[in-house]
Amino acid sequence: MVKQLIDGIKNLVIGMMTTSKHLGRHAVTLQYPKEKWPMPERSRGVVVLLSDKETGKLNCTTCLLCARACPSSAITIKYEKDENKKRQLKDFIVDYNICCLCGLCEDACNFAAIKLAPKYEFSTLNKEDLIWHTDKLQEMGRDVPYEKPVKKKRPAPKPAAKSAAKPAPEPEAAKTDDKPAAEKTDKPEVKPEERKPEAKPEEKPKAETPAEKKTDDNKPDEEKK
Repeated sequence: MVKQLIDGIKNLVIGMMTTSKHLGRHAVTLQYPKEKWPMPERSRGVVVLLSDKETGKLNCTTCLLCARACPSSAITIKYEKDENKKRQLKDFIVDYNICCLCGLCEDACNFAAIKLAPKYEFSTLNKEDLIWHTDKLQEMGRDVPYEKPVKKKRPAPKPAAKSAAKPAPEPEAAKTDDKPAAEKTDKPEVKPEERKPEAKPEEKPKAETPAEKKTDDNKPDEEKK
């Protein structure tokens, strides 16, 4: 008990010291609704539809990219197709009961048609009032500045490199005329050498065997002569 009492008195003194530091200073909080805090440009406030400053026509082209990018399915787009099968916007609905103000719809839009404006005063006691249609979304976004994206032109395809035309083969007569004088000298045509028939090797006399010599010695002298 004594320890808890000491801790309580200690925390009380710390709190009083912190409060005493701000007694002589000006109030930091804004006195809402008399004073309103200006939200920065990139704040995620209420979702609005943007219109062309000159014509007042909505920038929305009914591409459905924002509705597909919404993670909570808070955007509903109703449209109909004309004779050219082009989408015509009928109603653009945003349900703030389930909108998480993530800003993915603004990132998905390519035509500066939807934006999270720096506005935060859309609270109400009735849930049905948090479902905004095209008219209210467009009215809330009329004074919201924006820069309309400029479509970049695609660079023209580079022409294919033309293959260098091969020169036509010159006739043989023209080729001989264009040769230098040194090459025009008449040279005797060299005929291929005719192959002579190979001479057969002479047959050598056979050497007499000792048996034949003996028969010759045994012959009479007349036959020898």
